[in-house]
Amino acid sequence: MEMKRMSFTPITASRTLGRTGLKVSSLTLGAMTFGWGADRETAQTLFDTYRDAGGNFIDTADMYSGGTSEEWLGEMIQTARARDEIVLATKFTFCGQQGNPNAGGNGRKNIMRALEASLRRLRTDFIDLYIIHTWDKVTPVEEVASTLNDLVRSGKVRHIGLSDVPAWYAARFATIAELRGWERPAALQFEYSLVARNLEREHLPLARELGISITPWSPLGSGFLSGKFRRVDGKITGSGRVFDMKDSGNPTIEKYAKRERNWKILETLLTVAEDLGKSPAEVALAWLMARPCVTSTIIGATRLEQLRKNLSAAEMKLPEDAAQRLDAASSLEPNELDDFFGKEMQAMVNGGTTVTRTSF
Repeated sequence: MEMKRMSFTPITASRTLGRTGLKVSSLTLGAMTFGWGADRETAQTLFDTYRDAGGNFIDTADMYSGGTSEEWLGEMIQTARARDEIVLATKFTFCGQQGNPNAGGNGRKNIMRALEASLRRLRTDFIDLYIIHTWDKVTPVEEVASTLNDLVRSGKVRHIGLSDVPAWYAARFATIAELRGWERPAALQFEYSLVARNLEREHLPLARELGISITPWSPLGSGFLSGKFRRVDGKITGSGRVFDMKDSGNPTIEKYAKRERNWKILETLLTVAEDLGKSPAEVALAWLMARPCVTSTIIGATRLEQLRKNLSAAEMKLPEDAAQRLDAASSLEPNELDDFFGKEMQAMVNGGTTVTRTSF
C-alpha cells in the first residue's frame, strides 16, 4: 500500500555528494537517537516519516547505542525492501571492546573488523558511505587510505568520508589518494552551526578546493538554537534530552549555554525567526543549508513533531538581509592569520589590484 504523503514540504534528492555521481537529499536523517532517546516504535515512525518526505540519506555509526542504531536500521530497511533507494552511511573508529586497543582506531585490523560487524548489523552487503569517525593520532594516513580503497575495490564500500579530523590530515589523505589513484573522500562530516563555525577557517576552503561535500552534524547546537534554552535570573533553564543530562558530565551545556557570545547569536536568531514567522530551528537550518559546500545536513530527532519541524526547512529560502544579520552575529573572531589572508595583505600581494579566482 502506498504511504500517504505528509503535509510538509518534501525533500528533493538532487544533490551530488562531492565529485561523485551519488545523489543525496539536502537533509540527512541522523540515527544516533535510535536506541538513545527514541525507542523502537518512535524510531520506526521517524524512519517512515523521513522517507515519506522524500529523504534518501541516513547516517549512523557502529558505536551509536552500542550497535542498536545499526541493528534497528538494518531491520527497517530490510522490511521496507528499500536498500537500493537508501544511501546508507555509517562510521567506525571508537573501540568496541574495552582493554583491546585493536578493537578501535583507524588501523587496518580494526577497520576490517568494524566493517564486517556493521554489515551484519545493517543486514547489507555494502555501505554507501563509510566514514572515519575521528582521527586516532597514530595510524599512518597511507594505511587508512589504502585500506578504505581496498574496501571500495572489493565492493563492500561505495564511497568514503572523513569526520572530525584536522584539516592537514584531510588534505594529506585526499592528496595521497589522488596521486596513487585511490578512492578520494567524498564527504567531510563536522559540527557546523551558527554557534560552531570554526571549520570555516581551514576545512571549508579545503572542501571547496578539493571538491568534497560537507555534511554537518549538530546543526542546531545540540538543541541550543531551537530556542528551548533560556536564562532566567542568571540561571539556565531548558528542556529536552540534552538539558536533562546536564549533570551527567555531558559537556553540551558548558559548550553552548555558558558562553555569552552564543546567547547574543541566539538573540539575533530569535529576532530573525520572529520577523520571518518561522521557528528558530527552521531559520538556523536554512542558514546552514545555504553555506558553501554544504550538501546534506544531518538532523536527528527523538519525537515525530521535532523531525517534521526540521524537515520543513528543506526548501526554505532565507532572505539575503536575514542571512547577513545571522552572518554578522555569528562571525568568527579574527586571529593572527587573518591579518595575512585579509584584503590589505592581498592588495600588497597583487600590487593594489583586485584579483578574483575563477570558479570551476
